[in-house]
Amino acid sequence: MSYFIKTVSESEATGKLREYYDEDIKDDGFVSNTTRTFSLHPETWEGWTGLIKSIRRNIRLRNYELTTFAAAMEMGCTF
Repeated sequence: MSYFIKTVSESEATGKLREYYDEDIKDDGFVSNTTRTFSLHPETWEGWTGLIKSIRRNIRLRNYELTTFAAAMEMGCTF
């Protein structure tokens, strides 16, 4: 099963989204797929990252990774 998500390209990004894209480029050298996923609704990005940070504060990294992997396997994700 394939899914396609419409995203805003780097050349079209403005405002808060441009800031998020620039931060990714500064930190990683490219815009991450996760950031692109939120590009149509950048106002939700801060809420999402806050949720992930709150979860990660209360769980060991290895357990977080295994949980994420198990969820992806259950959903049939091959990414």
